[in-house]
Amino acid sequence: MTIDSVTSEKQQRAARYAKAMGHPVRMYVLELLSKQSCCYSGDLSEELPIAKSTLSQHLKELKEAGLIQGEIEAPRIKYCINRENWDEAKQLFKELLGT
Repeated sequence: MTIDSVTSEKQQRAARYAKAMGHPVRMYVLELLSKQSCCYSGDLSEELPIAKSTLSQHLKELKEAGLIQGEIEAPRIKYCINRENWDEAKQLFKELLGT
């Protein structure tokens, strides 16, 4: 028996979203992007007192989880919330928390 055979696909997706959200910087980025249409990575690095490489790793984690999407507009990258996955994450957590 494997963990995948015991857990549902919904639980696995919720866990992936939760893992990606499991850092305060990522929560900050998600909150910021959820309140506006998009933001450039350079603007984010000016707002956050962390190295650009560290910010890049956080953005990569959020992107791999599908919570954000990036579009290259050379020489910058524009990041936006992936609305479909963001809405799914909210619904999964709502169901999990019984609210």
